[in-house]
Amino acid sequence: MKLKNVSRYLSPYVYIVPAIAVFVLFLFFPFIKTIYLSLFKTNKMGQAKLFVGGGNYSDLFSSASFFNSLFVTAIFVLIVVSVSMLLGLITAILCNQSFPGIRIFSTAYALPMAIASSSAAMIFKIMLHPTIGIINKLLGLHTNWISDPRYALVCVALLSAWLNSGINFLYFSAGLSNIDNTLYERASVDGANSAQKFFRLTLPGLSPIMFYTLVVNIIQAFQAFGQVKVLTMGGPGESTNLIVYSIYRDAFFNYRFGSAAAQSVILFMVIMILTLCMFHLEKKGVHY
Repeated sequence: MKLKNVSRYLSPYVYIVPAIAVFVLFLFFPFIKTIYLSLFKTNKMGQAKLFVGGGNYSDLFSSASFFNSLFVTAIFVLIVVSVSMLLGLITAILCNQSFPGIRIFSTAYALPMAIASSSAAMIFKIMLHPTIGIINKLLGLHTNWISDPRYALVCVALLSAWLNSGINFLYFSAGLSNIDNTLYERASVDGANSAQKFFRLTLPGLSPIMFYTLVVNIIQAFQAFGQVKVLTMGGPGESTNLIVYSIYRDAFFNYRFGSAAAQSVILFMVIMILTLCMFHLEKKGVHY
């Protein structure tokens, strides 16, 4: 009888063993290994050889290149998040109407989420080509967009924003469909105009979705890599040297796996702090 009770008690946990095994193998173990490597100097094979404690971290915080990558990443995240969320919101509002061909437009607006970043970057690179690119043809310019430090980061950020706008469109479309239409009808009876309906009804109604989308977009923007690798490789100079690309370059070009691991830990801390701050502010700005 006791054995039966024990098996009944343990049976729910048996079902979660595969999920726990996946988390341990692909999340917890790499995370602990990264923290471990950040405390060592490594050889070219990535094996820990010399314990330096916080030496890798102190080297980073005395490096102008590292602080530049943090600054560039902050600007990149700001552009990507603001533009992608704005695009997603505008397209969702446009498609929240009933007119012929609405499904075609909805599919077109959601399409970026199905495109790989490397493929989109290759197409974008051709479009921005100084001689044959369609952007210069349309504007009548001869600008080398991705080779100019003034424009390279903006170009990569706009591409990333467009790639993220597809999933944002789906999030906001789902949020709009959950807002009760009778609220708009009552507001119209009370004489509210379109702007008042948008700021007093639509935005408050979308606040839970907007909060979730903001968190997801910030995390995705910090992890952007493929488009930087294809378009600029961190250049020109270090104008697009995002922290993720800096980690990749330190590990697989300079073979400084300890420094790359330390940057990974710092990136994790930055994202975690930002996420905790946003969840703290959720109570003030999100209406359920």
